Amino acid sequence: MKNLFTVLLILLFGIQLATAQVSEEQRAKDVQSIDNLMEALYASISGEKGEPRDWERFSNLVIPEARLIPTNRNQEGKNVYSVMSPKEFIENTNSYFVENGFYEYEINREEHHYGRVVHVFSTYASKYSKSDEEPFNKGINSIQLFDDGERWWVVTIYWAHESDENPIPEKYSGES
Repeated sequence: MKNLFTVLLILLFGIQLATAQVSEEQRAKDVQSIDNLMEALYASISGEKGEPRDWERFSNLVIPEARLIPTNRNQEGKNVYSVMSPKEFIENTNSYFVENGFYEYEINREEHHYGRVVHVFSTYASKYSKSDEEPFNKGINSIQLFDDGERWWVVTIYWAHESDENPIPEKYSGES
């Protein structure tokens, strides 16, 4: 019986190591190109109701000093913004994402490159479940990226939701 227990522990430990190694490999792949980074960014915050988000993957994408800046209109109709660190973003969104389900995906992208600096204008759509027919929300993420010579990093994500007063221009809609 003791030998069976030892074998089970070794197998379990080996599976955990293999899983961690795959995860490490995926995190390294996530930051090797802008396409991979953008895919990982949307995937890390997306999931079905009750499904935990991959915050380790998300944190691997952003510089520690990154800023996430949502914009909105307050009750008086004034344009406002808030600024969050990655940790604050996780604390402010995790419960909502898990309790309601949240899938965000890119529907259009425009990139501007200058050396190690890249600006990505990423039009997104949001659903509560991947199987939903229509998104409940759309908007544009203005994302600043940095290439340190070895990998890509997210520096800032600054966004606005689409509204009647602020429709997504056709050139960013992905429909042209």
